[in-house]
Amino acid sequence: MKVRAVAAHALSLIGHPAVLTPLALFAAAEGRASSDVPALATLAVALIVVAFSAVQVARGRWVDSDASQISERVQLNVFLTAILGGAAIAAWAAKAPTQLVAGIAMATAIVVVALLLRKALKLSLHVAFATFAASFFWPDWPIVAVLLVLAVAIAWSRLTLNRHTQAGIIAGALSGVLAGSALIFSA
Repeated sequence: MKVRAVAAHALSLIGHPAVLTPLALFAAAEGRASSDVPALATLAVALIVVAFSAVQVARGRWVDSDASQISERVQLNVFLTAILGGAAIAAWAAKAPTQLVAGIAMATAIVVVALLLRKALKLSLHVAFATFAASFFWPDWPIVAVLLVLAVAIAWSRLTLNRHTQAGIIAGALSGVLAGSALIFSA
């Protein structure tokens, strides 16, 4: 493998929503009065999604865990919508902090947008969740800037690996920024 391809794969793995989002939540919660419950819940959701993907691949329903084929992405996004939507409802019912409920709802909204746009383009959830994760650190600009640079690197990786078009990358970035803005203003 070329160095460029290896770097792209590494960035794609680091930027996977099931990796980056829980790590960002743990880091954002560190030093704050909040507990690690949101990050642990995010990690649990991520593990459920990874297990779902692994089962789909093992049963031969998906080519690989990246869910690149349109039918695979539809299945993944419907599953994500159910899991995240259910988590948002459970958090709301448990009277969790407004920002936590809003964060889960915004994550659900990102996936729903990807589902709705599926016939027009393949929205990059990697880029969407990378830009969304930057909002967890608002208003700490140096950290937000580092995460946005990471989001650009993840976008490069997804383009280099031919997983998305520029339009899918831009749509992902916009959905993540919009979800992050909604999260910030819910505080």
